[in-house]
Amino acid sequence: MPKPLSADLLAQRGLKLSHLRLLAALADTGQISSAANQIGTTQPAASRLLADVERIVGAPVHHRTGRGMSLTAVGQALAARAQRIQMELRDAARDMTEVASGSTGHVRIGSVTGPAIDRLLPTLRNARLTAPQVTVEVVVSPSDLLCEQLLAGRLDFVIGRLPEGPTRDLFALVPMASEPVSLVVRKGHPLANHPNPTPQDLLAYDWVMPPPESLLSRAVHASLRARGMPSPPQRLSTASFLLIFALIQQSNAIAPLARAVVTSFSAHPDAPYTELAIDLGIEVEPFGLVTRAGAILPPVAARLAREIQTMTPA
Repeated sequence: MPKPLSADLLAQRGLKLSHLRLLAALADTGQISSAANQIGTTQPAASRLLADVERIVGAPVHHRTGRGMSLTAVGQALAARAQRIQMELRDAARDMTEVASGSTGHVRIGSVTGPAIDRLLPTLRNARLTAPQVTVEVVVSPSDLLCEQLLAGRLDFVIGRLPEGPTRDLFALVPMASEPVSLVVRKGHPLANHPNPTPQDLLAYDWVMPPPESLLSRAVHASLRARGMPSPPQRLSTASFLLIFALIQQSNAIAPLARAVVTSFSAHPDAPYTELAIDLGIEVEPFGLVTRAGAILPPVAARLAREIQTMTPA
């Protein structure tokens, strides 16, 4: 029976960072030549590293395919760990740079739309004054897409929700708040100045919402069902906020959106949109701070994450 592998045994047999870098690159590219280029070595040297890995772990980690190679189950498991180690090393390098230079660094944040407006933007305005040397990259998208980028190391943290499916356990979530929903229309809409529209009044107009499987649409339909109401008429489904606002500005459509979004786009007296004076009690499930499970945020990223969590929406 072969001796069980351990961290000490792998080190004793000569497993090095160069081996892990190659496996991570192979997982990305699926070709030995592309992987060699990615880690800055030659193809023969990469082939020798691959042979070293198989000797060290005592099992094949790859097999040839018609157009390149694919990793075995053993190779995939080791490559996943290798990618994680590379992320941690990149974060460690950033930690050291930021500690050495003070409040300096680059933070990559993902957020769903509502919290991006009422929590992230105020935090970034404050950071421009308190940490002017910090640069921030913000990606606004649905939670599942943001979590894919987080897992790939392209984001430091996400303000959103955990994805469904087998990757859910790869993340950690600190809950923050639920997301209330309001109804928005154009300023000249027949219901715009109605002091007390009824739910039945709303059903006389088309609604524009994201696709049915989205959290927002599911929350809207659940709230209407709870009130004994049918689904609203809907001829267009889209996740594009730009298209939603363009449509309601040019028609009598009604759009349910995160209250933070509605307030932001309708607060100014000259804004072309207004919030309807009715609350259907629609709330999207709570969002929170999402990180890779077990990850330690770099200092500047951790600071911004704390400020976003404690930010009180206006």
